[in-house]
Amino acid sequence: MSLIARLGLEVPLVQAPMAGTSTPEMAAAVSNAGALGSIAVGATDVAGARAMIEAVRAATARPFNVNLFVHRPPVPDAMREARWIDALRSLFVEFGAEPPQALQPAYGSFVDDAAMLDLLVKLAPPVVSFHFGLPGADAIAALRARGIVLLATATNLDEARAIEAAGIDAIVAQGIEAGGHRGMFDPAAPDAQLGVMPLGRLLVRESTLPVIAAGGIMDGAGIAAALSLGAVAAQLGTAFVACPESAADDAYRAALAGPGGYATTLTPLISGRPARALANRFTALALGGGRVPDYPIAYHAGKALNAAAKARGEHGFGAQWAGQGAPLSRAMPAAELVAVLRAELAAAR
Repeated sequence: MSLIARLGLEVPLVQAPMAGTSTPEMAAAVSNAGALGSIAVGATDVAGARAMIEAVRAATARPFNVNLFVHRPPVPDAMREARWIDALRSLFVEFGAEPPQALQPAYGSFVDDAAMLDLLVKLAPPVVSFHFGLPGADAIAALRARGIVLLATATNLDEARAIEAAGIDAIVAQGIEAGGHRGMFDPAAPDAQLGVMPLGRLLVRESTLPVIAAGGIMDGAGIAAALSLGAVAAQLGTAFVACPESAADDAYRAALAGPGGYATTLTPLISGRPARALANRFTALALGGGRVPDYPIAYHAGKALNAAAKARGEHGFGAQWAGQGAPLSRAMPAAELVAVLRAELAAAR
């Protein structure tokens, strides 16, 4: 049975799981409209994840996706982190605030989160996806034993081969155009920065797994292009940021519709890992990537700086993640957007 049939999708579309932006309301609306809605629980704890999963389940009987961060635990470096705090100090002073005295990881990794694994095994959401890497074989086996469909992000062929060898059901091929964090397993390794079309085509040719294309796709014509190269579905994230069900604040929505959308950029400054964001004051900082603490330790400073700036009416330090297709964004309810994408796809085929 094909992946699309297995999930009962009427539209070959996955709403990307955007931590801090996608919501249970959005996921349920997308799933009810015939696509695959997603929530991201990597930035919350077990109680928060339970609440989110239960909220989606209460609003839809259709499949949905629960996404987890599977990054390598960060290596603390007190001197490096102190230098980073000092590099940002003048900005905190500008907004009448003091930087954190020390930095801590903003959240953990599924790699060593036994409690999160227990929750997922117990609740058995229809789909679970991994970003930044893969959990251990025992965790994968436990999830598969519950009949959960497993997805994982790859940014290159080696990662895709590891995903296939691990027994995952499908690959999300994340092109360099994609908004948010690069899903690369090792952020210190060279990044070929393949676009979604060459990457997707490469993985279709070299892997036996279904491929879901992700990166810069914003409309039905883009979905059709991905399908024409062999992908079974497309994953769209930035397209859903402007939906009313999104958790994006007013400043993020305004920035998405502004000139920064035409100049998205990859930066490690906000979180410690390369991530594509709307051009703003944070992405424009000339601080040098070499001093950034490990992900997600750096996020502690980034979040604190954003909070200090927002308190003074400055919204240019937010993590305003967006892909290169940002100028094509359309503000409408999630279910309506799925219907529009479905009609555009039909017209483009």
